[in-house]
Amino acid sequence: MTEPITPEEREVVARQLGRPPRALRAVAHRCPCGQPDVVQTSPRLEDGTPFPTLYYLTCPRASAAASRLESTGRMRAWQADLGADPQLAAGYRAAHEAYLAERNALGELPTRTTAGGMPDRVKCLHALAAHALAAGPGVNPVGDRAVAEMGEWWANGPCARTPGDDGRASIAGRCPSPTGSEHRSERQRARTGATAEATDDVDRGAERGRSRAGDEDDR
Repeated sequence: MTEPITPEEREVVARQLGRPPRALRAVAHRCPCGQPDVVQTSPRLEDGTPFPTLYYLTCPRASAAASRLESTGRMRAWQADLGADPQLAAGYRAAHEAYLAERNALGELPTRTTAGGMPDRVKCLHALAAHALAAGPGVNPVGDRAVAEMGEWWANGPCARTPGDDGRASIAGRCPSPTGSEHRSERQRARTGATAEATDDVDRGAERGRSRAGDEDDR
């Protein structure tokens, strides 16, 4: 479920991305800190250019975590799984159709291209994780895998200062872990002892990950 984005949150997203966001419509998912980590964008940019990416991963730590998975060969492995597992492939095709239906509800485009390589390729884990977080568990099986292996990117607190924030909360307060229906696997719960080290790795890669967050737009 999306939520209207406030001017303050728009500023947070701009700080996360390092640039003004384009075609921003709503917050599609929040990390446990309360800040947006996925936003929903309009099917067209302000100048009318088609913009097929509906869900966009904005948190630089989450983006860095997705980049790390890509660098370890997860895309190749999961692409192979699609060819070997008919049930996984069917779920991935269904995710493509669900994505397309949601986007068409906002405005139809002259393309069936969605994001991340769907319906039959695995090309961008940032886009697939964004869809999985926005849609909830069980909608995008490859995106769910990515989210489950991205670790607790939120653990060091908010990734972007809000207007008027001096940053102390980001240093002093760690975000709580999500509960209920949030994407959090048993594997992630077992990793609690390694969270700090893993999050430090994500922080070091956050700047690199930010540049990857927009790759889907250029495809």
